[in-house]
Amino acid sequence: MRVVLETDRLRLREIGPEDLDFLAELLGDPDVMRFYPDTLDRAATGRWLKRQLDRYRRDGHGFWMVEHRETGQALGQVGLLNQHLGSDVYPEVAYLIHVPYQRRGFATEAALAVRDHAFDVLGKPYVVSFIRPDNVPSQKVAWKLGMKPDRMIQWADLDHILFQVEKGGGGPESR
Repeated sequence: MRVVLETDRLRLREIGPEDLDFLAELLGDPDVMRFYPDTLDRAATGRWLKRQLDRYRRDGHGFWMVEHRETGQALGQVGLLNQHLGSDVYPEVAYLIHVPYQRRGFATEAALAVRDHAFDVLGKPYVVSFIRPDNVPSQKVAWKLGMKPDRMIQWADLDHILFQVEKGGGGPESR
């Protein structure tokens, strides 16, 4: 699969059908999915995988597999997603790291690379993250990306805080 980004410790590459086992484990883990409505079984993970492949074709980006560069171990998924909210499309930096690899800075390292890719390669003027109010770990990552809370939104029938940063580091208040 195509490598999209590399950092000091990580490789981000496109996800493919060979990743189904890891993705089913990741998305089926109740601890990983505690801020989502539910876990995904293998069949739902297969449908989720198809949506990622569709995103690559349609948008040129989506969730990417995060691997440790030295070991090749899959750690989670981080990427840039076009999220629809009303009639607007928001470029979201999204991240989900498997429980055994959390609290090691992998989400922040990968998400920073995605943010910079969105600005410097894809020319996005800003990026966002939609984060549940009780998801403090993801909020901490967003702050490290320079994002600031903009407003509460309803997305996927759930309350979320829309975090945002503009290219050059300005948050919503700099508009």
